[in-house]
Amino acid sequence: MSLCRLKKPSNCIYAILVFLCLMASTSVYSQKATTQNKQSLENKKKKLNEEINEINSLLSETKASKKTSLNQLVAINKKISIREELISTIVAEIQQLNKEIKQNEREISKLQENLKRLKDEYARMIYFAQRNRDSYSRLVFIFASGDFNQAYLRLKYFQQYSQFRKKQANEIVAAQKILNEKIEELKSKKHEKDLLLGNEEEEKVNLTKEREGQEVVLTELQKKERQLKEELQKKKRDAENLQLAIKRLIEAEIKRKAEEAAKEAAAAAAAKKAAEKKAVKPKNVKEEKVEVKEVKEVKKDATMPELSDEAVELSNDFANNRGKLPWPVTKGYICEQYGEHEHPAIKGFMMFNNGVEICSSMGAQARAVFAGEVTGIAVSPTGGKLVIIRHGEYLSVYSNLGDVSVKTGDKVAVKQPLGTILHNEDEGKSSINLQIWKGQKTMDPSGWLSGVK
Repeated sequence: MSLCRLKKPSNCIYAILVFLCLMASTSVYSQKATTQNKQSLENKKKKLNEEINEINSLLSETKASKKTSLNQLVAINKKISIREELISTIVAEIQQLNKEIKQNEREISKLQENLKRLKDEYARMIYFAQRNRDSYSRLVFIFASGDFNQAYLRLKYFQQYSQFRKKQANEIVAAQKILNEKIEELKSKKHEKDLLLGNEEEEKVNLTKEREGQEVVLTELQKKERQLKEELQKKKRDAENLQLAIKRLIEAEIKRKAEEAAKEAAAAAAAKKAAEKKAVKPKNVKEEKVEVKEVKEVKKDATMPELSDEAVELSNDFANNRGKLPWPVTKGYICEQYGEHEHPAIKGFMMFNNGVEICSSMGAQARAVFAGEVTGIAVSPTGGKLVIIRHGEYLSVYSNLGDVSVKTGDKVAVKQPLGTILHNEDEGKSSINLQIWKGQKTMDPSGWLSGVK
């Protein structure tokens, strides 16, 4: 059925062109949202590939020790996890492209249908013009008018009709151009999909190889399970001693801060009392000397000492940066998670960490995750040194350091180097343990770190 009557071709063409414009604007809006989602997937894929490359680089250091170690297994496990996420991201990209391809096919179908209508309407216009091409027929049509106004309108109609016909060919060409662009876009998306499918297959092959490597390392470690258990029991005791030492240091730091706050409050109260006495002091009366005694006991809760305005502001800044803090290393990955977790090689053997262990490259520098004040440096029970930095009511702890480049009382900036991370020759591993405390409560540092190092 015709889109409109032949007597009003201009209305017909106008309706079709309006439809095409509306469809084009809807397509642009949809394409914008699709592009944003596609860019997000591309960024994620790029980040995952970078993480895999980092682990491969660190794994080469571990393999250089020529000894199958637990660190190798942890690195391979991490790489497999990232590879699986990468494959999922590629699948999501393919699904997104499938949606785009279907959308393109629908749009092309509509464009072809409407272009056909435009061409059919134009053909009817040409046929009508051919039938009324001689001047005599036009004059008869005009003079057959009932009055002058009708004759004028009919004359105007022929003029507009003639002008419209001249434009119509260009409008059909423009519609054809839009259709051709959509067809080319569809071809491009199908080609992109083919590349992604090839990429997916390649990553699946890599994943299979990594799982095979995982089995080899796991088998080697399980052969010496007894020796490994003894080493792990020792490490577990060392880790417990480290946590106890850190807890004592933090308790001492909190108590010191609480005592300072209490002394300041007592001094302020004494000064106020002296000022009041001085204001009402009678004549010829000797001025009493007010002595501020040292506060030996702190009655307030030592876990949450009174904070200065500056400390409160720093606390708020730190809390507001949850999920945005930079990593304590420029390159690395989390090789042991926070809290209680099962050993990756020995089933049933549980481990615990008050922070996260981050594996990095040999000679890597540890750095502050936020601005603050160095409130403690101590020798770790597990060897090396640890640094504690206060950020208002929050504390960050960095252990397993060799040379330390800061001292107690130093004000440090975000990403400022703190010292060199120790390297374990036997395991071919360099790692730092990062902990975050609020008062005497530990928090999972992985939830505070950003995706950018």
